[in-house]
Amino acid sequence: MSKFTILMGAAAIALAGGYAELPAPAHAQAQPNIAEIIVYGDDPCPRSTDDQVVVCARRPEAERYRIPPKMRQSGTPQEMQSWAVRSKNLETVGATGTNSCSPVGPSGYTGCLQKVIKEAYGERKKQADEETPPQQ
Repeated sequence: MSKFTILMGAAAIALAGGYAELPAPAHAQAQPNIAEIIVYGDDPCPRSTDDQVVVCARRPEAERYRIPPKMRQSGTPQEMQSWAVRSKNLETVGATGTNSCSPVGPSGYTGCLQKVIKEAYGERKKQADEETPPQQ
């Protein structure tokens, strides 16, 4: 055998012996059970016992019967809007002429333009209200 092989074998044995003496990781050592509980309003937090640690997170009373945040729908208002409401906007696309209530064409002077402007302002206000966070 060569000196290199003998040195490599000795190094491997030394390393293996060194790892055997290391303490066990923290998660492998005996830990008490940990219970994470959410309490609402003025509800009391359960007491910890000798074998169980109780950690309480306090939430306002108004959150008691709400859907948990992880399960709530998320996304932009456009993504959450139903297809029936989306298709309503397409009903007036391309409609011009008498009885069309479009801002252009022969019936544009009848006040339909004002109606469209008011609807646009209302939609813009609604969108701005939905984008602002609720006050708590």
